[in-house]
Amino acid sequence: MISLLKARERLLSPLLSSSIRRRLSSNPSYSCEDTRGSDVFIHPSAVVHPNAVIGKGVSVGPYCTVGSSVKLGNGCKLYPSSHIFGNTELGESCVLMTGAVVGDELPGSTVIGGNNIIGHHAVVGVKCQDLKYKDGDECYLCIGNNNEIREFCSIHRSSKASDKTVIGDNNLIMGSCHIAHDCKIGDRNIFANNTLLAGHVIVEDYTHTAGATVVHQFCHIGSFSFIGGGSVISQDVPKYMMVTGERAELRGLNLEGLRRNGFTMSEMKSLRAAYRKIFMSTETSSLEERLTKMEHDPELYSVPAVGAMLQSIRDSFAGGRRGICKFRQWLDS
Repeated sequence: MISLLKARERLLSPLLSSSIRRRLSSNPSYSCEDTRGSDVFIHPSAVVHPNAVIGKGVSVGPYCTVGSSVKLGNGCKLYPSSHIFGNTELGESCVLMTGAVVGDELPGSTVIGGNNIIGHHAVVGVKCQDLKYKDGDECYLCIGNNNEIREFCSIHRSSKASDKTVIGDNNLIMGSCHIAHDCKIGDRNIFANNTLLAGHVIVEDYTHTAGATVVHQFCHIGSFSFIGGGSVISQDVPKYMMVTGERAELRGLNLEGLRRNGFTMSEMKSLRAAYRKIFMSTETSSLEERLTKMEHDPELYSVPAVGAMLQSIRDSFAGGRRGICKFRQWLDS
């Protein structure tokens, strides 16, 4: 007696491309009907709306859902039980692992670039948790290229039509991280497990958080900074600095991070000298006076990295910002 599997394969055979037939024969438990083109792979149990735009080489696994306004770029792969809803666009070669949910049936959109990985049971591009959000308002999420978003992460759309949640390129966002509404994340950041960013947080480039880091809303995290594990960030972290603590305090420069990212010994020496004069001086002058004095130091201030660090500190006190994380020595002085 011919098995049901063989019978199904015989019936589907005229509809299948040669590449899909080879995949059927090598893995008969993972089958598909070729409904979108000769190289598209859609499992019969998947629910794919006929209005969805499916690129070349897309693979949609068992029990997946693809909504009516979804656009899948070439080479995207949806593992079993992953789902895409709403006005959502995936660039080329994106991967949704099992249980991932991307997009929501809300006004607005979720746009994700190419070569991104959305981890197991991650939830990306859904309604924010801001109580000021009004049903029916447009909300947006924009993610760049080459990001890895690991298992159980949550990334929310903006809270209003005039803003966006934005994530750049080449970020590693480890398990169970949370990026709330209207955050702005730059490039090449590493967020360790359980890093939690409240709304409107800005993270620049090449930052690194250790596990269980919590960042208060509206804080700014400067480029090349490092945040120690278990820290609570309630004020800004300037560029190049290392902070840690239950209410995080400055602990020096992130010298190891600077070295790994190509800063020269001369640049790091200048940054260390500037840091000491600003935060470790025995003088009783104010922070403002120390910054002004540094800006009139022709040797140090001429170093671009030093100038960027000073500007990052000054920016933290401008325009209603939260100021910088405290430094124990000037609290005790």
